[in-house]
Amino acid sequence: MNKVKLYTILIFLTIYHFVHGQNKLFIPDTLSGSVINLHLQKGHHAFFNNYQTATLGANGNILGPTLILKKGDDVKINVNNQIGETTTLHWHGLHVAPENDGGPHTPIVNESTWSPTFEIKNRASTCWYHPHLHHKTNEHVTKGISGVIIIRDEIEKKLALPRTYGADDFPLVIQTKDFDSSFEIITQSNHDDILMVNATIEPFLEVPSQVVRCRIVNGASQRAFNLGLNNDQDFYQIATDGGLLPKPFKTKRLLIAPGERVEILIDFKDMTGQTVHLLSYASELPSGIYGATNAGMVAMMTLDGYNPNPLNGKNFKILSFNIIHQTQNPIVNIPNSLVEKESINENLSNITRTLTFSPMAMGMNQLNGDFTINNASFDMDVINYEIPLNNIEIWELRNQSAISHPFHIHDIQFNILSRNGQTPPPNEQGLKDVVLVRPGETVRFITKFETFSNPHVPYMFHCHLLPHEDGGMMGQFIVTDRVSKTKDDKFNKTEKLKIWPNPATNMIEIIHEEEIEVYDQVMIYDTQGKIVYKKLHTLSPKQNIKVDIFQWPSGSYLVKIGSSTFSEAASFIKK
Repeated sequence: MNKVKLYTILIFLTIYHFVHGQNKLFIPDTLSGSVINLHLQKGHHAFFNNYQTATLGANGNILGPTLILKKGDDVKINVNNQIGETTTLHWHGLHVAPENDGGPHTPIVNESTWSPTFEIKNRASTCWYHPHLHHKTNEHVTKGISGVIIIRDEIEKKLALPRTYGADDFPLVIQTKDFDSSFEIITQSNHDDILMVNATIEPFLEVPSQVVRCRIVNGASQRAFNLGLNNDQDFYQIATDGGLLPKPFKTKRLLIAPGERVEILIDFKDMTGQTVHLLSYASELPSGIYGATNAGMVAMMTLDGYNPNPLNGKNFKILSFNIIHQTQNPIVNIPNSLVEKESINENLSNITRTLTFSPMAMGMNQLNGDFTINNASFDMDVINYEIPLNNIEIWELRNQSAISHPFHIHDIQFNILSRNGQTPPPNEQGLKDVVLVRPGETVRFITKFETFSNPHVPYMFHCHLLPHEDGGMMGQFIVTDRVSKTKDDKFNKTEKLKIWPNPATNMIEIIHEEEIEVYDQVMIYDTQGKIVYKKLHTLSPKQNIKVDIFQWPSGSYLVKIGSSTFSEAASFIKK
């Protein structure tokens, strides 16, 4: 970002805040029931008074409605895409089958509708939804598509907790964005100097003088927030990504990385008429976390466009709480206990997988390049791990780069076992699906891959710094209920099996670049695991297989060729 642009924005904001003061926090509407319709659309939003900014949203110009779901209920969600290009919608944190997960293998072509149907398996928790198309995740999220998911269950219902949406229970989606001099969003930028909550700049929220619940989602592309109150008041973390903790965790600071969710209780009792500010104490962030003074471990490791920025390494206000009168039947006490701890005995694990994070190029400029997991970039056709259904596994995450990475895994929730050999603090001992791994740190977690299997549609794992994810810091795994016949946890994808063209519209050719045996069959699967093509073929460099796909629905498909002892696979996208 050039300095002229920066000064233009800062001068405008100074005048704007002087004239208009703060802005009432936008609280998204809610949707619930057995059928939910989400309409992804283009729009405009006035971040800066009368200046209209081009945005994307769900059922509106920006963000999306809060989905309120109940454990055990079945839900069908119709996602209609009208944004002018292909996207996806991922249910971040939900335990669903891979064909319903909304990852990059389930594209929603423009002017089409995707309708996953699934049972809510999660316990009471705060999740969220956002696009997940490879190379487009950051753009679509930054322009505005994301929303909160609140899951309720019978156990949480019996607890004395605030749960009246918009009255004592509030969703807070914290993001930062960069704008050009025309007040349009810059999607590929490290100069995210405009802070907003629920798409509201300089927000205030009227809260009752009682115990209030905040469901906080870090929806930023890269920035971590070090939460605290300006009056140094204690607050209480009651939930992690996957649900309630055994008991409230009393604290004055709470670090939340991109993709993470926390639920906190703040006691505003006997404070009517006062204002308390929620801050990010970024001055306390150590080097190596995006949001600190230095994004890398040392000052000489620069990130293009990162500085100067009034948010880096400096304390700043996120939200003002204006305290008003109590509601009827207020919650006025912090509970002593919540739920029983849910964890897995480490001795039950039958495998430990090691994932190493490293930059593409070592050195002082590494922050400006892409990052890898186990020295590999994401490939849609490579299955990194094949995991047996109900396997209990330990994953060991080793960060050998100079910046922290929030690691997210789809499908499951996990328990952190250790950070550099040390037991995690109590507030990190709940169920998680995102964990921040700092430079030089090793984090171990344990999980069980249960309920769902699909040998053809994978789940993802990746860094939740969205530019890193789009740049290839991502992998994928399938969960299978059969004994694997492959080696090294791979689906035996080779560079010799190719699909041309890819993406395709009318016809594909299945190509193999060496002489091979006569295969028993060639099968093509859709994202639901349904076989849409099956035929015996002899495949060789001299005899490609042509398949007419003109009448097929748009989406991702998996081609599998195999005999009784061997198989290879490759995927393609039908436009």
